[in-house]
Amino acid sequence: MDHYKIIETSLAFIEDHIEEPLSVDLVSKKFNMSKFYFHRLFSAIMGCSLNQYILSRRLNNAVTLIQEDRLSLTEIAYQLNFGSQSSFTRAFKRQFKLAPSLLKEKDTVISPEPIPSVVKRPLKNMNGDVVTDFTLTEFDAIRLTGIAFEVDLACEDYKAQIHAHSKMLLETIDETISGPCLMVYSNCHPNSTRFNALFGIPYDIQIDKPFYFNVDVPQIFCAKFQYSGDLLDVGDVFKTDFARFLKISKQEREQSEIELIQVFRSVHHLDSDYHIFTPIKKLPIDSNL
Repeated sequence: MDHYKIIETSLAFIEDHIEEPLSVDLVSKKFNMSKFYFHRLFSAIMGCSLNQYILSRRLNNAVTLIQEDRLSLTEIAYQLNFGSQSSFTRAFKRQFKLAPSLLKEKDTVISPEPIPSVVKRPLKNMNGDVVTDFTLTEFDAIRLTGIAFEVDLACEDYKAQIHAHSKMLLETIDETISGPCLMVYSNCHPNSTRFNALFGIPYDIQIDKPFYFNVDVPQIFCAKFQYSGDLLDVGDVFKTDFARFLKISKQEREQSEIELIQVFRSVHHLDSDYHIFTPIKKLPIDSNL
């Protein structure tokens, strides 16, 4: 059974029937699955409950209907299966921080969101729930040579900035250098969108250029997850996965300068699968790891 294909198909099904009554029971029956397992599977893969997702897509559809300006807000509310215009308005304001009446008056414009992509990663059953697969492990101490820079998530070009620095290192090192590369995110400033990043390789070499450093990463006890695709694109998914992991596994996050470490298998293939290591507290039961 391809769980990801099931969820991708369910997203398309929901979109095609967004103006009809939808429920966990109805959608799960389409795939001959129990509603309890389908609900757990959907929540694990999409990071929200099916009902939350359906509500979000109804509101997304409402944006298009409002901006087309063919129907009244009351007609839109009932067409999208809201019980009343007032319940529709409350939900719309929660999601978009804007009353639908203001959008209808064309004081602003909202771009509808496409159907979200399904991020593929290994899953496991834990304590009767479905979670992203993980391993508790020691991240061994390592010396890295790389380029350090500061990132501000509030800047629109932060993704381009990270990719540009990664490219700078790849253009600087000898092409014969092979093996893994690491992106280390650290020193996230409290109540801020700024943090430090280092893109490096596990070689002790000297690069006589500004912002290139040799950095010793200490041994850290971590939870390890596997993903494919750009971390910058799956970041929100990972945050949800990690929160579910902490809740279900009863582990606690370790207070560390290092927020997470992203490890690629090949410095020359950054579009490959990668692992994320994030520090957690070592419980007595984990002492033999």
